[in-house]
Amino acid sequence: MIPPPNHNTAAVPALRVYLNLANLLDLRADSVWPGLDGLPRMQRLAADGFEGVQLIDDAPATPAAPIPHCGLDRINTPGEADAIAAKHAARGDQCLTVHAGWGLEDDAEVGRLVETILIASNKHGLPIFIETHRATITQDLWRTVKITERFPEVRFNGDFSHYYTGQELVYGGMEMKLAFMEPIFARTGFIHGRIGSPGCMQVAIGAGNERPPLAHGVADFLADFKAMWTRAMLGFLRFAVPGEFLIFAPELLAGTYYYARLFPGATGRLTEESDRYQEALLYQRIARECFAATLQTLAEG
Repeated sequence: MIPPPNHNTAAVPALRVYLNLANLLDLRADSVWPGLDGLPRMQRLAADGFEGVQLIDDAPATPAAPIPHCGLDRINTPGEADAIAAKHAARGDQCLTVHAGWGLEDDAEVGRLVETILIASNKHGLPIFIETHRATITQDLWRTVKITERFPEVRFNGDFSHYYTGQELVYGGMEMKLAFMEPIFARTGFIHGRIGSPGCMQVAIGAGNERPPLAHGVADFLADFKAMWTRAMLGFLRFAVPGEFLIFAPELLAGTYYYARLFPGATGRLTEESDRYQEALLYQRIARECFAATLQTLAEG
């Protein structure tokens, strides 16, 4: 399989929590994030426990940043794969997550696109993880599993909110669907942290310790996402070699993109339901708890 990032040391495989920088865009006025840019931003993120960042555009990396970076992009057609991989390798990205295609491709077109992404990844020595995302070739569980059968070496960025909400995993039996997703979990080399409900792509999780107040229906979406993340972490650890690490990057997006829900405040002005930076800090803790639990599971056999 396409290898995850590697420290090139004998260190045991580990989790690294990064922050997708889109998480900082258009935050609420009362956010705990101090609104920094450039080197001060990177220094504050490092102080807050983030071990790297995912850059969201083609801007140069921040000189002298105390934490590393990875990238994201979109590869629409096979002809774009090589140039996009070369661009991100030249910037020094540790890895790259991509939206691939638009979801309207036939099986032959999907195969050509995946093949060229794998070739570009190997050619440029850059781990490229195809994101599980709506409006891409991985929008459907069945087709994504079929991709793993045709290309066992493929690796994914698991943004499982697109399945949990988009394919309503809890409807009809979640355990059955999680079992079906096992080939995806086994090939997850990167995780985008976002929690949705069966009806909304991104929802607040309260204190992040127990069933969220907004989980007023049958589903406990916090517990469900912990289960998916843990399965993906287990898949990573089963194949990991010394020095490799799994990146977990909270990617809580603004209401501008119809992700964060907006509600009228006291003045009637629409306001996001939560401080997305504060929630990213909660996700950081939850991810590390999930990884610790996964290591314990492996230790117990």
